[in-house]
Amino acid sequence: MSLDVYLTMKGAAVKVQSSGIFIRENGETKEISEKEWFEKHPYEPVKYAEGERETDEVYSANITHNLITMAEKAGIYEHLWRPDEINITKASQLIEPLKEGLDKLKSEPDKYKKFNPENGWGNYEGLVRFVENYLNACIEYPDADVDVSR
Repeated sequence: MSLDVYLTMKGAAVKVQSSGIFIRENGETKEISEKEWFEKHPYEPVKYAEGERETDEVYSANITHNLITMAEKAGIYEHLWRPDEINITKASQLIEPLKEGLDKLKSEPDKYKKFNPENGWGNYEGLVRFVENYLNACIEYPDADVDVSR
């Protein structure tokens, strides 16, 4: 299971080129190119939604639920997993809380690394990267609508 976050803007009509190759790695689902696939695997990949499509999503990402405790300790669990429950509807509302949480994470890495999941699925570095990327998207698209799937 994972948390999926989306920033959308009605009428954005973003053109997305997709390889259609998605993998699960270290607690995240990510898209890779055919070249990347063949560097790791000698067989043909299963492809989903290959080609170009149009969407109103200006940003999307996901991360494993195994990092909930770490996010709680950094004070950003609700902002990431449950924005609807704290009346967050726009990306601009996430900027300050995510900055503060990211500062906490980066200022004391050892404090948060002790919450790395025992099963190895997800880690401190992955949460920091996720928050950094999400924060940057919120700054770039402050008027975007926030949606999550958990």
